[in-house]
This record gives sequence, C-alpha cells and structure tokens, in this order.
Amino acid sequence: MQEFVEFGLGGIGIGMIYAAIALSLVLIWRGTRVLNYSQGGMAMFTTYVAYVVIRHTGNYWAGFFVALAAGLVLGAVCERAVIRPTSGKPVLNSVIVTIGLLIFLEGLAGLIYGGQYRSFPAAYSVKGLKVGTFALGISPADVFTAVAVLAAALALALVFQYTPVGLRLRAAAFSPGVARLLGVRVGRVLTLGWALAGLFGALAGVLVTPSTFLYPNSMDSIFVLGFTAAVIGGLESPVGAVLGGVLLGVVLNYASGYLGSDLVLVYGLVVLALVLMIRPSGLLAAGTARRV
Repeated sequence: MQEFVEFGLGGIGIGMIYAAIALSLVLIWRGTRVLNYSQGGMAMFTTYVAYVVIRHTGNYWAGFFVALAAGLVLGAVCERAVIRPTSGKPVLNSVIVTIGLLIFLEGLAGLIYGGQYRSFPAAYSVKGLKVGTFALGISPADVFTAVAVLAAALALALVFQYTPVGLRLRAAAFSPGVARLLGVRVGRVLTLGWALAGLFGALAGVLVTPSTFLYPNSMDSIFVLGFTAAVIGGLESPVGAVLGGVLLGVVLNYASGYLGSDLVLVYGLVVLALVLMIRPSGLLAAGTARRV
C-alpha cells in the first residue's frame, strides 16, 4: 500500500513538470497557432543561464528570476528573428524552423558550456516527506513545483479569459487581418505570446533540472512528454495542460515502478497514441458545433 501511494504522489510531482512544458505549448498555440518544437531547447538554454548566475552569486533565487527574465527575452527574440519571416507561409515552414531552432540552441549550448553533465540545485530540500513512519514519495521541492505550476496555469487561464491581452492574443492567432482592422498590433501581440511562452519554458527548465542533469540535450525527453501532456489535455486548455501532465506523470510513474523504468518514453508514446485514437482533440477540448 505504501509503495502504491508513493508512486501516485511521486507521479503527481513529475506530472507537474510535464504540465509546465505543456502550458508553454498551449500558450504559443493559443496565441500564435504555431507548435514550438524548440520549446525544450529554449528551456534548456535559460536553465544554463540560471546555472551560471547561481554559480557566481551562490543565490538560487537570483538564478531563478534571471532565468525567467531570460526566457522572456529569448522567446521575444526567437519570434522576431526566426518565426516572423515564416508568417503567411505554409504551416510546415514554421514547423521546420522551430526544429532548426532547437538544433541551433542545443549546438550553441554545447559550444558555450560544453557537453558534460552538470548538477543543478533545487529550491527546497529533495528529502522525502513522511507522515510518522509513512513515506509520501514527495519532497518539499515537489510541493514547490506543484504550487508554482498551478499558479502559472491559473494566471494563464485568467489572462486568456478575462484580460484585454488574452483577447488580443486569441484574435491575432485566429484572424490577424480582422484583428489589425480592430486596432490590434498583431506583431507586438505575437511577440508577447512567444515571450510569455519562453518564461513558462524557463520555469519548467529550472524546476525539472534538479531531478536530472543539465546538458545540451537534457530537455528533449521532457519536451516529448510535455507535448504528450498538452495533447492529452487539449492544446486550447491551460487547465487541460495541468490535468494532462498529472495524468501522464501518474500513469508513467506506476508503469516505471511496476514494469521498469527503461521504457518510460515508450509508455508515454503509447499513451499519446491511445489519446489520439480515442479523443484526438484532447480531454478538455471544446466541443465542435454540428452544422446541419
């Protein structure tokens, strides 16, 4: 029984990491109608920025907030310099460009920082919590991760639903021409969407890296599972991103615990295939109106 509870609570902690990546993908999709396959690379690069700041200052929170700021800047620069030239062109162009951006960022990180594995500190203790003698399978660092991701998801949902910025982001994504006629500065709005997504990616990077190692390809597998979480919840829904991440984390943690951890990515791809076959629009996707 204790093992079962540990796997379940541990899966929730891991799922929150997937949810953070899923949130960044949802943000870019809702704001620009582009799937950013370089999101993992952007998260990795900003985590290196945090690593350098922490190493030189000895202050975790300085690195944490500098990484978030770096994510904002990197997202905006990538949109302006790389994504903007593909505007109005076939969707495949944007896909290829984001994949190329991923390769570029990973190569650049290798040139600057080298390819060796580096440990990254956690905000709080990674020692497991207990209730009496009963181990919960989570740590204070996992609790912080869950709170941070839930707060980010709530903020994102509120922005899209109740603020003029969210309305402009959705308008610019669905109909840029009409949005321009209504006075929306579409270019600036799209840049803002990418900047915010870069911030969410940076958050995911600094939260996940303490449980892994930091190296140029460190976020590749996390991105795959974060993308799976976004698809499970529905690319339109911040709440779905969190739900998808938690469900995926719990399922994979049970599978890893009882079936072996060597095939975690395979288990994730199986879950993705099942969701795409049963409900391709995601669990919390809005229903499509029937046309008579």
